[in-house]
Amino acid sequence: MANNNVGPKRRVVGAHYGLKDWLAQRVTAVVMVLYTAILLIAFLSGQNFTYEGWAGLFAQQWFKLISAVTLFGLFYHAWVGMRDIWMDYVKAVGLRLTLQIATMLWLIACAVWSVQILWSV
Repeated sequence: MANNNVGPKRRVVGAHYGLKDWLAQRVTAVVMVLYTAILLIAFLSGQNFTYEGWAGLFAQQWFKLISAVTLFGLFYHAWVGMRDIWMDYVKAVGLRLTLQIATMLWLIACAVWSVQILWSV
């Protein structure tokens, strides 16, 4: 009889395997929803819908900070999701590792670029 690691006798890697990633995805999603609500409120309550108005909003340190936190949450959210996709659907170890490294490098580059954009306003 083949052991296919399915059922009640399957080996689990550790206690609460995947709980941290599940929770991280939920927390980062809540952060993104709150940020979207703040942007929507700023848009609907503002009267200066010009570049200068938006630049003035993004020039404030508190807004830069919550924007950076939200963007880093977005990048971590994307990392967890993409890593899970690569782990679930790409069985070749070398290809999976290459895709994970490419994803990490892309997300790190996006994070650096977003910080550069936020602090250039």
